[in-house]
Formats: sequence, C-alpha cells, structure tokens
Amino acid sequence: MKTNIPAQEDKTAWAEVGQSHPHESAILHVLGEATYTDDIPEAQGTLHAALGMSAKAHARIRSINLDAVRSAPGVVAAFTAADIPGTNDCGPILHDDPILANGLVEYVGQPIFAVIADSHDNARRAVRKVVIDYEELPAILTPQAAHAAKSYVLPPMRLQRGNAEQAFETAPHRVSGQLYVGGQEQFYLEGQISYAIPKEGNGMLVLCSTQHPTEMQHVVAHALGVHSHNIVVECRRMGGGFGGKESQSALWAAVAAIAAAKLKRPVKLRADRDDDMMVTGKRHCFHYDYEVGYDNDGRIVAAKVDMVSRAGFSADLSAPVATRAVCHFDNTYYLSDVDIKASCGKTNTQSNTAFRGFGGPQGAIAIEYIVDEIARNLGRDALDIRRLNFYGRNDEEGRNVTQYNQKIVDNVIHELVAELEATSEYRQRRAAVEAFNATSPVLKKGLALTPVKFGIAFNVTHFNQAGALVHVYTDGSVLVNHGGTEMGQGINTKVAQVVAHELGIPLELVRVTATDTSKVANTSATAASTGADLNGKAAQDAAHTIRQRLAEFFAKLHNGDAKAVTFSAGAVHLGEHSLPFGELTQKAYLSRVQLWSDGFYATPGLHWDPKTMTGHPFSYFAYGASVSEVVIDTFTGEWKLLRADALYDAGQSLNPAIDIGQVEGAFIQGMGWLTTEELWWNKDGKLMTHAPSTYKIPGISDCPQDFRVKLFKNRNVEDSIHRSKAVGEPPLLLPFSVFFAIRDAIASVGGNRFNPPLNAPATSEAILKAVDAVRALARPA
Repeated sequence: MKTNIPAQEDKTAWAEVGQSHPHESAILHVLGEATYTDDIPEAQGTLHAALGMSAKAHARIRSINLDAVRSAPGVVAAFTAADIPGTNDCGPILHDDPILANGLVEYVGQPIFAVIADSHDNARRAVRKVVIDYEELPAILTPQAAHAAKSYVLPPMRLQRGNAEQAFETAPHRVSGQLYVGGQEQFYLEGQISYAIPKEGNGMLVLCSTQHPTEMQHVVAHALGVHSHNIVVECRRMGGGFGGKESQSALWAAVAAIAAAKLKRPVKLRADRDDDMMVTGKRHCFHYDYEVGYDNDGRIVAAKVDMVSRAGFSADLSAPVATRAVCHFDNTYYLSDVDIKASCGKTNTQSNTAFRGFGGPQGAIAIEYIVDEIARNLGRDALDIRRLNFYGRNDEEGRNVTQYNQKIVDNVIHELVAELEATSEYRQRRAAVEAFNATSPVLKKGLALTPVKFGIAFNVTHFNQAGALVHVYTDGSVLVNHGGTEMGQGINTKVAQVVAHELGIPLELVRVTATDTSKVANTSATAASTGADLNGKAAQDAAHTIRQRLAEFFAKLHNGDAKAVTFSAGAVHLGEHSLPFGELTQKAYLSRVQLWSDGFYATPGLHWDPKTMTGHPFSYFAYGASVSEVVIDTFTGEWKLLRADALYDAGQSLNPAIDIGQVEGAFIQGMGWLTTEELWWNKDGKLMTHAPSTYKIPGISDCPQDFRVKLFKNRNVEDSIHRSKAVGEPPLLLPFSVFFAIRDAIASVGGNRFNPPLNAPATSEAILKAVDAVRALARPA
C-alpha cells in the first residue's frame, strides 16, 4: 500500500469533493444516449444465444435429444456441457456450480444447453423443441426442510461470546419464537447480458453487464482453457446490479464466450426477464429460531439464535452472506452473552447470491424483531428499549466491543437517534397515533423508529484493494480508469471528483472510462459498499503522484519549494507565480515529465479468523435511523406509508446529492423486500413469481408523499477517502421502520398487549393473518 498521500485537510479554498455535482451520465440517461451492453453496435456476423433450462427441480438426465432444436429455423449450433473446452464451472468460491448441467439438474430453470441462432427470437423458439427424459429425484425446497435434513452447501458456523446458558438462568424474563424473512429478486432494469467477440490468437473480448469484470475474466479463461491474458472483459455501465451481477453474470459471460470461441463469430446472450428470474439467484431468505433473556428494564442479558438461509443448490456466496448475518445480528446493540448459529441450507432452487446488504439486513432484522417483542411485553415504547441496549459510547469500556471482538470507536448512534427523534417529532406523533387508533375501529396507524449500524469492508480481507490509472493530457484534460463498475450509484462521478480535487481542476476536465481488465488488473467486485472507498483512494493516489511531479517541475521553473506549490481553480500557484493547469502540462510534456500514473490502495488494519469468527473485519461503521408512520386497513390488509424520516451517516459526503439519492433508493428497495416482494415456488419447485406480472416491486404510488431524507453531520474517524462513509448498502436497513410500524399498527388491534406473528414480506395477506391472530389472542376466554 502506498502512503505518499498526506493527511487530508478539513477545509480547502478549492473543493470539488463535497459538492452536489450531477451524476456523470445523468444527461445521457435522460436522453437515452447512455450505452449499455445491448446498445453496442453489433459486429458483422453476430449470432444470438438462448439457454435451454431444466423443467425439474432435482433429476438425472436419462437422455437429451437436440435434433429438433438443431433443425429449427435460424439455428447455427447447439452446445451442451460436453462442448466446453475447459472447466465446466462458474462457482465464485467452491467448484460446485456448472455452467451447463451435466447429467444432473438441481433446480427448475438450471441451464442444460445453449442454442446459437441468427436472431434472439429464433434462438428462444428453438430451445423449446428439446426432448429430455428425466429420472426425478426427491427435492428439498425450503430452508426449514434443509435444516431438518441437515442438508447444507457448507458446514454450519457458530459464534459464541460469554456464557449464554448461564446468563439465561439468571435472566428475569425470556422471550422466544420463530421468524421467517423472505428473499428478494434484484430486478435490475437491465437484465443479464454478455457479448463475446473473438480476437486473434485465441483472444476474446467480453462486453458484459457485471459488477466483477476480473471474476468474469477468470471464469471465461477457465471455461476456454486459456490464460487470463487472452481474455479482456469490459463494462462501461450497468442498468442496475444490486449484487445480482457480482458472481452470477459469470454463467452468461461463459456461455457467450464458449459459443463465440467454437464458432469463431461474435455471440450475444441476452436474457429475457422470465429467463433471468428463473436462472439467477436472489437475496437469501432466512428462518430463525430465537431466545433472548432480559431484565426488568428491558436490557438484553442473553441471546441465542439459530438461523438458516435458503442457499439454493450450490454455495455461490452463501458463506460470506451468512458470516455477515452473524456479524450484524447485534445491529446497534451490545450483547454480552450470545450463541449465534448460521447454516446455509442446500435446496433445489436457484443458487442464491449477493444482494444489497449481503446478509447484514437478514442478521439485523432478527434482533430488531426481538427488541420489538421485549418492548411490547414490558408495555414500553420500543424506542426506549432500543436506546437502553445501544452500544456504549466510544469511551465506555466493556459495552463497545462487538460479539466478534471488534472495538467500536466511532459510535454516533446516540446522537443520531436523538436528532431524528427530535426532528421527526416522534413523541408527539406517538401520542397522535394512539389517539387516532382509540377512535378508529377499522383503520389503524403504526409508528416505529429503528436504528442501523453497518460494517464497511469485504468479509474476505484480500478483496479490500483497488487500482487506478490517471492520464493527464497536454491540454490539461484528464482520463481516469479504475477497477470499480458503474451501476447507476455514481462511483464514476465520485472518483472523477476526487481526481479533480487532487489536481485542482474543474470536474468537467475529468473523464472516467469503461472498466476494463486490460487496464486495471486483478480488481475486486464493486460490492460491499466499498466501491468509492477503495477506487477513490486508488485514483487519488495516482493523481497525487502526478501532482507531485508537476509541483516539482513548477518549483524548478521558479527556483521555489515544491511543497509550497498549490493547485486550485484550474491553475497552479507558487508565491506570485501562477499558470493555468493546461499550460503547465504542455510545458511539462516538453520537458519529458511523466504525465500518467498508476495508483493503488489496500484498506489497512483488517483481519478475520473464520474458525473463531473473531477479528477486525470492518474498517468502520456507517450509522443511520428512520421513522415510519403507516396506516393499515384491518379488513383488507392494505397499507400505506404516510411519512418516512431518514437520517444517514455518510461521514463527510463526497457528493451529498448522490448520497441522498442512494438513501432514498435503498429505503424504497428495502421496503419492497419487507412488504410487497414475495418469491413463491410451487410444490414442484418451479418459481411462479418470475415476471413483473407476478412479482411486485414498489411503484411510485408506494412511496410516501412525505419523505424526508437528511445526512447526519459527521466526519469518519478512519482515513477514508476525504473522511466520507459508504452509502451503498447500509441505507437498505432503514426501512425496518416500515415493517415495525406495520407490526405496531396490527398490535393496536389488541390494545398493544400482544406480539403479532408477522413474517416478512408483510403482504396484505400476511397482515390479515396477523390481525386475525391478534384478535384471537385478545378475545375473552
């Protein structure tokens, strides 16, 4: 790791960071001119691929007849696993995920063969003509069934601290129960797509909608049986990713590349929405068995949870997802004595994968559900119980160490929640909600305030690194390439701001190019909310090197000290001397000063022991809180979010406008996960919610008319890029408040005396069931 960058100043006369610049592609997006993979002009001779998928959840393939497929109109070829020249695997960690199934299928929708035709439609029509003879096998479809059968894709994990059993014995009160939280489809606007173009000497250019170009490079190289330097993967932008294009773009890249290599012609594989949803994994659903001991005030003294996720048929990223769930079970609460178990259930369904939050939301919602129950059992406001259990302030020894033994040194949750409680008028609105419910027998209102603490870094330490290239041209314009990928979240805008700030030039002079494995090698996925943190630091490092060279050159021209040279407002200054940046770069070029540089960054201080599940896995924590007010119809189960207030800790934000937009989007996406987005498989293991007609993401009418989002004024204690904090995943936990406001409204049906058995998603049907359950409990014996 390079360390030539001086400590960042709090204030500067020239600042391109901290400004609300528009997204670098905003105008292109609005005009429809932004180029996505399917918009790239097709090379002559381009063919189109489609996947033939399994109709069975678990079966051996006795025989497969592709004669009718190959004779279908426009078909050029059909390939099976036997046609793969290299390794038939696209698993990101374990080698248990075939590109094309070979003799055994393990979920409905698993790709078995690929058809290559002269058009997209002809390829899709042809795959339906296959004749496959299956020998069906028993299928496991739910995480509960997998747990009961001890069917796992990986060995279960366990984290213990203190002595939970002993703490339970002395606990004045206990609460136990079960909870189920469903999965979620990423539902990116741009579906999975790869376009493979053969190059000379066994080379292959793969234009791919992916969050992880380097992994696509590795998978394609292995599938073709060539070295990585033969493969170039490029991604200018994605139409959304949300984790679904971290590892699972690999199958699409591999199939396109295999076909292109076989036929020596460009091949495009673009998934229709139904095919995409049938093939790809989703957010892991979780089932929990929990027990918590607490004292008379509501302070948690012991906690046990056994959580099992629906991993699907292969490991994919289930292990790190489960690890993050274990590490986020505490959320904002100090848990002295815990016993946390996590299992990744092997099921005959799509192999679930990364999704914004990556297990963090699934871990944290369990403790929030428990705290909500404790509050209702004690007849207290849930906010008071939450505050009582918060981690101690940074200097409060003993109550500021997580269950995985990381000391918290940046805790601002007390101040943040206090600010939100005041600005949202939580107490006054609580009284108003109770008054409304007292006189409204059918419509019931609910209110909840929930906090967030989210660790920032990859679970796997070596992924926390990034590289960048910065080129300064003789006219003073700058070209940047880095290892992160743009999926609409604004990473290119932020990186450009960092470089412009470092060189003291206007943002319009900086351009960021497509992510390309031939420019920055061995990149990490743009995931874990680390994109701007890692790549911003790497780009800053490269720009700083050039800045030092120019400062030394300018100082030499005027017999001055390079340390006294400043860069601001598009010019370079030394005492009374000043020169426009473009003129200086021209002079420097003529004097043979190197005007380009690479940059590198590795996050310091990270370590993790997977055997003991302890260490320092996170660089820092991002905090937040939200208040939601809902109204439900107890006759129909319909509900509406009336108002939402969110306060998020982005540190010293690089771009407040982009960060606020990220918080707003994450809030609505998380709300969809917890309320409307229901995945449903039939008894044969077929996903029935595989299209927009059957799977409901939130629409504009689901957004609250009164939506108040602010950034908490803070400065990262860690030396992150300009002391900012990540804003990709943590805000997805903010809409916990929506779910618990719905639960609060349901509880009012029984006078707030009973805990509603509400699972997520809290669909209208689930709300009605919970209302009926509370009414039954409240009915006189």
